[in-house]
Amino acid sequence: MSGIQLALLGSAFGGGITPTVEYLVIAGGGGGDTYRGGGGGAGGYRTATGYAVTAGSPITITVGGGGRAGNSGITAQNGSNSVFGAITSLGGGYGGGNSGVGASGGSGGSGGGGSGNGGGAGGSGTAGQGNNGATGIDAATYYPGGGGGGAGGAAPAANTSVGGGTGGAGLASSITGSSVTRAGGGGGGAENGTTTGGPGGSGGGGRGGDRGQPGQNGTANTGGGAGGGGDGGTYFYGGAGGSGIVIIRYPDSFIAATSTTGSPTITVAGGYRIYQWTGSGSITF
Repeated sequence: MSGIQLALLGSAFGGGITPTVEYLVIAGGGGGDTYRGGGGGAGGYRTATGYAVTAGSPITITVGGGGRAGNSGITAQNGSNSVFGAITSLGGGYGGGNSGVGASGGSGGSGGGGSGNGGGAGGSGTAGQGNNGATGIDAATYYPGGGGGGAGGAAPAANTSVGGGTGGAGLASSITGSSVTRAGGGGGGAENGTTTGGPGGSGGGGRGGDRGQPGQNGTANTGGGAGGGGDGGTYFYGGAGGSGIVIIRYPDSFIAATSTTGSPTITVAGGYRIYQWTGSGSITF
């Protein structure tokens, strides 16, 4: 039976195909880099209501993966984009460091933090999706990496007396029926001495590595940026960025989608039909 036929059948019972949906599209977080490394920026975060759908026309969903961790000879990378139809969220920027990407953080949905080894600048976030990463500090005896930006705010400035910079905060959404914070930036790696790595931003940002320790990964399916690697005798590697997610919902007075691919989690709660993808797929109404 075609989508139009189903719409007519649903209309006969007071339903029909929803004309619009609400969406949340989060890209993969950026990878952290090595050796006083900057934290990765959070994946781009886009959400709105009123996205128009057409009966019988498939909408493509792409869920972006987290960016690769930096290590000696292996460059850190931006996260991958996530897509819902015409909506694209950009992957988070990589953290700066010694892997070969340079001291400055990469630009993306949110920008990566700069390395403390060279005082690299923080990467730029994208308007409407995220915020800037923080600059690393190269101050003779202090070299903290900057934190990556988050969807809810830029990474705070690194502090030589504290250690690696804190990742920028994520944003909360109740699209699934309960408030969940996602897309936090990764913390910067610790400099030499006894200071510690910076905490990741709320919403899945990975913690920066302490002296002699690697950075932590961003949390899967939050778009969290990764932590930068700590200082030490060896180039301690950064973490990998967290993968993204795509979520849509619409009132449950309308009928279910005619088909989906990619094995989304489907729930009906709080007056809404809710579809969540953690892998790529499609939906047809």
